[in-house]
Amino acid sequence: MNDKSPEGTVPLTNSVNTDEQQSSEIQTGPEDTGRRLDAVLAAHIDDFSRNRLQALIRAGQVKVGQRTVLEPKYRVCEADTITLIVPEPEAAEPQPEDIPLNIVYEDDDLIVIDKPAGLVVHPGAGNPTGTLVNALIHHCGSSLSGIGGVKRPGIVHRIDKDTTGLLVVAKNDLAHQGLAAQFADHGRTGPLERAYKALVWGAPAVLKGTIDANLARSTTNRQKIAVLKTGGRHAITHWQVKERFGPQDEPTIASLIECRLETGRTHQIRVHMAHIGNPLIGDMDYGSGYRTKYNKFHEPLKTQLAEFKRQALHAGLLAFAHPRTQEFMKFESELPADFASILQSLQKV
Repeated sequence: MNDKSPEGTVPLTNSVNTDEQQSSEIQTGPEDTGRRLDAVLAAHIDDFSRNRLQALIRAGQVKVGQRTVLEPKYRVCEADTITLIVPEPEAAEPQPEDIPLNIVYEDDDLIVIDKPAGLVVHPGAGNPTGTLVNALIHHCGSSLSGIGGVKRPGIVHRIDKDTTGLLVVAKNDLAHQGLAAQFADHGRTGPLERAYKALVWGAPAVLKGTIDANLARSTTNRQKIAVLKTGGRHAITHWQVKERFGPQDEPTIASLIECRLETGRTHQIRVHMAHIGNPLIGDMDYGSGYRTKYNKFHEPLKTQLAEFKRQALHAGLLAFAHPRTQEFMKFESELPADFASILQSLQKV
């Protein structure tokens, strides 16, 4: 390797290629002090565009010293050691995988799935395989609609990895167009209905209400969503208290809430409920401060809560007009066992 880098840049101190990934290490110099991380990487590495480098940073593929940095605008210092890890290129198309599916309904146009916790809907950063899309390709073969794109064939809506419940997937373009139009309308003028059951800490002051608060990526943690006073995307959640739990004449411990969406933003219910002071039980992203409450409960509830490692959110109702026949179709899903078990214990408090 030449000791001198072109145009005065500091050479890569280490560059390793393997069958799985490429790792590059950069030692910054005085000229890099105070510059943005993405700009420094772009100056030292010719193989990637600045946009690609920004995406790799946000995906957690860049370390400064021993610390993973997720913000492209992070300002570097002299003598920083920056490590860039480039993952193995993903396949152009998701591959079929024999993953069991709980199929609620299926015909030539669509399929309704009751999704378990832990199953990601479509491939993405950190989840290139093992998704619902991989399972659907195995089950449906080449019939899935392509309108959703290579990585999201047939997908017209999604729910979070650890949220359970009902999803409808289009199996051809006609179904995709018809379902997508209904989801874009969010039931304002059409037949679409979606209702979620959520277990939240405490209880709102009133029995029902509407949260109208814009959402966007958090400026401090790109993996999370935050409520904004201005800007962001419009988001509306209608909620209603179904049941309150706790000893009589004492503050409510938790509540069972039904949420209906007028918009469909990432983490919408989770962020909105936390915004009004009632985060979802088990939600470590938006309700981690409530984890200390577990110790106040007797068994078996204390152990159930401690072992519940996801948000208590279930998409229990899904209704829409069949895109070909216009028949009104309505599906309901029972609470999963772990959610139902906590609910039963709360009812005994």
